[in-house]
Amino acid sequence: MYLLINWLIMTIAVIVSAYIIPGVTLTSGFGTALLVALVMGLLNVFIKPLLLFLTLPANILTLGLFTFVVNALIIMMVSAIVPGFRVDGFWTAMFFSVVLSIVLYLINSVK
Repeated sequence: MYLLINWLIMTIAVIVSAYIIPGVTLTSGFGTALLVALVMGLLNVFIKPLLLFLTLPANILTLGLFTFVVNALIIMMVSAIVPGFRVDGFWTAMFFSVVLSIVLYLINSVK
């Protein structure tokens, strides 16, 4: 039950973030947002730890700020995998990552 609630929260955050950011397109609505949240969650579980480990020296040198780059790469991967979800470029993905984090924080603080 906890995973379903988090999945729905992430879906709502994706919809809100895509609405706010002009370079992000979510064409098919709620179903695509559900798929984006699912794929993003799976990539965050399986791929992100590997990317963070491989970029550990850069992450240490930037005091953790390189994690934003890793998050943007994950979002660009999701954009390549999920049809109906498009991110225009790297900086749009970076901004989407930041806005998504803020929206998730606000939703989870209410929860």
